[in-house]
Amino acid sequence: MLPVVAIVGRPNVGKSTLFNRLCGSRRAIVEDFPGVTRDRNYAEVTRHEKPFMLIDTGGFEPASRDRLLTQMREQSQLAIEEADVIIFLMDGREGLNASDIDVVAILRQVKKPVLYVANKIDGGGLEPALGEFYSLGVDEVLPASAEHGYGINDLIDALMKLLPAPEVVAEDERETRIAVIGRPNVGKSSLVNRMLGYERVVANPTAGTTRDTIDTPFQYHSKRYVLIDTAGIRRKGKVSQKLEKFSVIQALKGMERAHITLVLIDASEGVTDQDVTVAGYAHEKGRAIILLVNKWDLVAKDNSSMKKYTEDLRIKFKFLAHVPILFISAATGQRVAKIMDLVESVAEEFNRKISTPELNRILKEAEDAHPPAFFQGQRVKFYYATQSAVRPPTFIIFANRAKGVHFSYERYLVNKFREAFGFDGVPIRLIFRDRERNK
Repeated sequence: MLPVVAIVGRPNVGKSTLFNRLCGSRRAIVEDFPGVTRDRNYAEVTRHEKPFMLIDTGGFEPASRDRLLTQMREQSQLAIEEADVIIFLMDGREGLNASDIDVVAILRQVKKPVLYVANKIDGGGLEPALGEFYSLGVDEVLPASAEHGYGINDLIDALMKLLPAPEVVAEDERETRIAVIGRPNVGKSSLVNRMLGYERVVANPTAGTTRDTIDTPFQYHSKRYVLIDTAGIRRKGKVSQKLEKFSVIQALKGMERAHITLVLIDASEGVTDQDVTVAGYAHEKGRAIILLVNKWDLVAKDNSSMKKYTEDLRIKFKFLAHVPILFISAATGQRVAKIMDLVESVAEEFNRKISTPELNRILKEAEDAHPPAFFQGQRVKFYYATQSAVRPPTFIIFANRAKGVHFSYERYLVNKFREAFGFDGVPIRLIFRDRERNK
């Protein structure tokens, strides 16, 4: 699990600009599907060989400006609950603000490292303005310009000194870890309790294994599983539980250690942008996914309700066309018993290995049916492919012009592999490399 760094500050102090600066570049579009193409408010960043998860809380704050002080308190409360290190950003040109003072009072009550940063300081000539910020009683205020890069290296150096080491989770190939994720109040805890209680498989539950998550090892059909209850991460946080848009941070932590994610959706409320965001991150992380439509018992239904709802899900989750969907009720137990059968099936796909001859046969058929486009005046040609990993299934394809493989053609190959090999509920990763030539 990566340590979490949260950028906190009132609107217009430059949080998103600092976020992009620390990422090294603006977040790139990775796929042309809703929920995956949108700008992210979180990113995995590595500086000085230290990886961490960077969160821009500004991207999650409510739009209402007449609740500014309340919003600031809510943001800071979230950072207190979730982050390992907090970057508190202030406006160095505008000067100290009453909201800044209020939040600092909150941050000083917790035992978490905080970096106090005055942004929009574009050069040494403006540093005398920092004197006002020292009235907060903090030891150091770092000057920086997120837009122009001034002071960023010093900020990164200070951050590296405070950053804890990533928590290393031993990988056991005989064990499959399942995370239940979703925004608040979709029924995560109820589902976990129903699954474990119904199957009667609770065995030595370990609380607080990693940052207050609840891990429960159990067996199903003689196979080993661990159920990760992400609802336990923020169980004590009454403030942040009210903020649906912050639930992505909770999901990020749960997914770090999981192989399979059960993405819960509230059938009575329908699909929200946050549902798509959380599922999109699981997809990007290479996790296997099962969509669970919870509270199905609360929906007024007719003979076509499930079909219509499924069609709507396929439209809103276009990048998850391959994942299974199950309509359940954690409250009544409806279809909950079918979840583990799906998990078992998806886990097998997640660990599936394809022989090199069979893989290359499908690759050649796909290339012959639809050749790749030209790149720099030469048609892209594939030599051979091999599977390099499982969890998720990962394939290396050697070509004469690896950089010339368009993302649309990559998607075409993924679809061909699915047609041939299945991989339902499982992401497929393709890595294109130039073939080394004999010297």
